[in-house]
Amino acid sequence: MTDWSRLHHAYGTAEDIPDLLATVSPDVQHPGWNELWSRLCHQGTVYSASYAALPALTRLARQWSATDRRMALVLAGAIVASTDQPYGDEDPRVTHASEMAELMELTDEALRDPGLVDASTDYVHVLAALLSFEGVDVWGELLDGLNDEEYEVVCPACESENFIVFGEHGYFSTTDTMYMRQTAGRRLPLQPLAPSSLDGVAHRLHSRAIADGHPDVAHKLTYVFGSARCAHCDAVFSVEEAIVALWG
Repeated sequence: MTDWSRLHHAYGTAEDIPDLLATVSPDVQHPGWNELWSRLCHQGTVYSASYAALPALTRLARQWSATDRRMALVLAGAIVASTDQPYGDEDPRVTHASEMAELMELTDEALRDPGLVDASTDYVHVLAALLSFEGVDVWGELLDGLNDEEYEVVCPACESENFIVFGEHGYFSTTDTMYMRQTAGRRLPLQPLAPSSLDGVAHRLHSRAIADGHPDVAHKLTYVFGSARCAHCDAVFSVEEAIVALWG
């Protein structure tokens, strides 16, 4: 039995967590989810209560349908992916290995759910959760950049900050922070990587997105794993390597 009074979350001791876990529903608008996120993964920071909540989140995901379990999976994935652990260095993939194994199965099933076909944003969140449970470095925490259609990276040659943009506003690199307003800032086209040239995690993510009915996500991945030209110094660099360098 978990003694929640001995655990902490973002606002203090965690006695309120069991009631919150008991009252949430599959409805993504249920106020309990905001309360849980705020306490257990506050701005990406995790606490002793965060890991203690993983069995309960697994239980919720298990009892709900593939369509309904998304919030439980995504919160659990964010907790596991977090590297901001100011109150300890617990590895939940070790201390909660049985939950990780079950969460991987439940997440895999959710990703194949037809309900996600028309919800690419939700699909990316759930896919990121799967990577977190599997222990895939970087992308479990940073894949959500696909939803933002932007990554902010540093040019490895001149250290200028570049926005890597792919989606509604075009496919380019720029140093212009106001690019969404169609300003006159310099824009250099991105060079996507052909699907046939993708390997490793890039190939796996691309193939999975296609198989799960999300060609738009797969298309964005070819740019995230492609190359860019610095809008300041013209140096060509790997977008993936620039993202990983920031995470490290």
